[in-house]
Amino acid sequence: GQERRQHRGPLLYFAEDHTSMGADVIATAHFSIGDLVQHKLFDYRGVVIDVDPRLMLSDEWYETVARSRPPKDQPWYRVLVHNAIHETYVAERNLEADTSGEPVRHPLIDAFFHNFTDGHYLTAGPIN
Repeated sequence: GQERRQHRGPLLYFAEDHTSMGADVIATAHFSIGDLVQHKLFDYRGVVIDVDPRLMLSDEWYETVARSRPPKDQPWYRVLVHNAIHETYVAERNLEADTSGEPVRHPLIDAFFHNFTDGHYLTAGPIN
């Protein structure tokens, strides 16, 4: 198979309703699929497996789980947590780059990625 490196620059998302927002960019994601990240508040590291342009879960989830009340209209990320079996859904505001260069140990790594090079995970093709 042909190796494909995920986009490494900012991902731009456009408003779904162009009449109310114009064609203006509403959010720019700082992390991409395969990037290593560190949670600023809970001090765990992981790898990004999905990026949403804004919160995609329910208001009930937000009120119950997102206690630091991060912005809903900024990017949110699905992250596989290092040395764990779960994933988290994290607002960009609570993440920073993990510069350790060390791979993430998680049972689902191979379901999403096929290689780890230069501190970044690579996929074989589109994930979703």
